[in-house]
Amino acid sequence: MEPSGVKPHGLVSSFMVCEWRWPGKYFAFPDVYGGMELKGTILLTGFEPFGGSDVNPSIMACRRLEGRTFNGYRVAVEEIPLRYAEVRPRLVEAIERHSPSAVVCTGQSGAATVNVERVAINVADARTPYNCGEKPRDRAIVEDGPAAYFTGLPYRRLLEAMEEAGVPCSLSNSAGTYGCNHVFYELMHHLSVKGVEVPAGFIHVPSLPRQVLEKKTPSMSLETTVRGLEAVLEELTRGL
Repeated sequence: MEPSGVKPHGLVSSFMVCEWRWPGKYFAFPDVYGGMELKGTILLTGFEPFGGSDVNPSIMACRRLEGRTFNGYRVAVEEIPLRYAEVRPRLVEAIERHSPSAVVCTGQSGAATVNVERVAINVADARTPYNCGEKPRDRAIVEDGPAAYFTGLPYRRLLEAMEEAGVPCSLSNSAGTYGCNHVFYELMHHLSVKGVEVPAGFIHVPSLPRQVLEKKTPSMSLETTVRGLEAVLEELTRGL
């Protein structure tokens, strides 16, 4: 049987002791990570490739940060499938498994900058089919759900941190109506319904140069994108 949860339970000789609970049973053990006390987990998500590309810079950048710690918070990474019916369950499962202190979902855009998204809207309207072939039109992501949710991320601080790191970035007022807005809305709706108050939101990252050689559209190196997300996580965890 799977454990029903893991949570901090105190300190023993600089190790964090965690507890796993099965029905009627209790087990405690030290949680060790490089000799550091872990304060919590930051959940970082990216999408699988789509639209005929064999790569997606969002999940590639996230993987570069997987397992790293920022101000005592360890980064957990999950890949979200770009298949309409699977977005919600995969995201919810990841949140429930990691019990994160903050959530940052990422996805690929055609912009020239790393964009912190301000708002998610309750609309799925795809010009390009999802990887499953589904192409929603004028569809509510959550029936009878709110029209929109604002981000829970401290976006001004995050933008300043990226600028200081030399990463081109912007505040965006539209995450679109495709997969990125979809996961953003699902994230904020789930946390709202469950009453979970943690910083959460969505960040768009540019395409990779090799993805746009023929299109001649904006791009950003993976190294710069990773540096931007590093700045985001450093600043975000500083305020937790």
